[in-house]
Amino acid sequence: MVALFRFLKILFTALRYRLDELLPHHRLPWGLALLLKLTALLPASPQTRGQRLRYFLEDLGPVFIKFGQVLSTRPDLIPLDIVEELDHLQDNVAPFDKDQCREIIEAALGKPVGELFDDFDPEPLASASVAQVHTAKLKESGQAVVIKVIRPGIETTIEKDIALMYLLAKLVQRFATDGQRLRPVEVVEEYEHTIFDELNLQREAANASQLRRNFAQSPMLYVPEVFWDYTRPNVMVMERIYGIPVTDMTALAEQNTNMKMLAERGVEIFFMQVFEHNFFHADMHPGNIFVSRDHPQRPQYIAVDMAIVGSLTQADQYYMARNLLAIFRRDYRLVAELHVQSGWVPEDTPVNEFEAAIRTVCEPIFEKPLKEISFGQIVITLFQTARRFNMEVQPQLVLLQKTLLNIEGLGRQLYPDLDLWQTAHPFLERWMTERFHPRSLLQQLKRYGPELLEQAPQMPHKISAALDQMQQLGELAPQLQQAAELINRQNATAGRTRRRVFIAVLAGLGAVATALPAAGVNLSQIPPYSWVLVAIAGWAWLSQ
Repeated sequence: MVALFRFLKILFTALRYRLDELLPHHRLPWGLALLLKLTALLPASPQTRGQRLRYFLEDLGPVFIKFGQVLSTRPDLIPLDIVEELDHLQDNVAPFDKDQCREIIEAALGKPVGELFDDFDPEPLASASVAQVHTAKLKESGQAVVIKVIRPGIETTIEKDIALMYLLAKLVQRFATDGQRLRPVEVVEEYEHTIFDELNLQREAANASQLRRNFAQSPMLYVPEVFWDYTRPNVMVMERIYGIPVTDMTALAEQNTNMKMLAERGVEIFFMQVFEHNFFHADMHPGNIFVSRDHPQRPQYIAVDMAIVGSLTQADQYYMARNLLAIFRRDYRLVAELHVQSGWVPEDTPVNEFEAAIRTVCEPIFEKPLKEISFGQIVITLFQTARRFNMEVQPQLVLLQKTLLNIEGLGRQLYPDLDLWQTAHPFLERWMTERFHPRSLLQQLKRYGPELLEQAPQMPHKISAALDQMQQLGELAPQLQQAAELINRQNATAGRTRRRVFIAVLAGLGAVATALPAAGVNLSQIPPYSWVLVAIAGWAWLSQ
């Protein structure tokens, strides 16, 4: 019953913001299209589609807000006007009970808070959907720290809301104009993995430690220290930092910060993480970035919140670097060939057509002065074009392009004349040269040589086994064809069944309406048109 009420709230909220207008009536089955026409009696919304979706997610609470933030990382799928609006989602929610917070910390660390920390502040420094942060000092050393605590019971809330997200995703995938292209079910799956990863603070702590090690002694980026003796899956303790928020332009100006160097160092940090370390902070929005108060003429960034990180395979690193270099040389033929060679698009992709499509979208961009060209937008445009040629979603590349967009947007906010390519080009050229330097090849041989030597005696046997498997697959071909024909016949039968199921759904709605008063629900408080979307969602679910 609780799930039903939550589902009804989602539908009522969708109607309030007229998200039904985003559904193409002409693609719906005739019965659903007829029912949906009743929503045309509602007043039209004066807000843009991005604003409507943003307010819809904010009204539904923390789990949906977090989902909107994940959607904002998918400019390859979501239109940019919606992405820009979702970037404004604020993950600030009311803190949970102070005593409960103290109990969680003590249960995780095995000692009373007073024995572990001094100056523990029961009022959170920040409170978000998954966790909240408190300040304190370590009892032993007096080190100022922040304590991050996972919200109690958040797993159950997430599981219930994600189940409803899957239902809505199936509805969008079946009936929205771009449902197949947007791959909503796949996006929900990605979100499910992301948010459950964030529930394990030891994972975030490990990411922070790796990033700190990569930039040890670096004048460009500082990562706070993790105190592992005080870190558990639901509690993490890190060094407290006192930097200036990167968007506080007034404070940066007051300390006479070198804004040009600050912007350029942001670009260098990004490319160093992606190509040298192959481990990049993938959630570098302004709320997670600060600037040190030391050495303002040689400014240093401070990064926090390493819950989301990314890395590329060596092949993806290589092809991404070559693609970027080829794009800015306007060698569109090479860009198309690299996409095929990398496996990002199928082998049978017509290279000539792909090259022409890339040239069509890139040439207008390069008519602008170089400093006005959006590096991140070029990458997004390139991948959107490749999607027309059946490029599969590459999660690591999606994280990369969103991070690049964030870095570029931040850099130009700090220093509007930032020429991203002037900083990136020599870095990529140097990286490509060093990649094939004898010293680099020797390092690769040292790293992977023992594994190759270990597998060498087994190679003849593996080759023979692979040939046997290929022969067996050839013998199974007729059976596979018969199975495919059987599935096609079953699908045809299912189509006839769905029409009967639709009638059963409408009858079920009547039964639900009869049962609700017995459960204490006042039907007069439920708008009559809400049952329309209940019917739509039920039909979408049953017809999968």
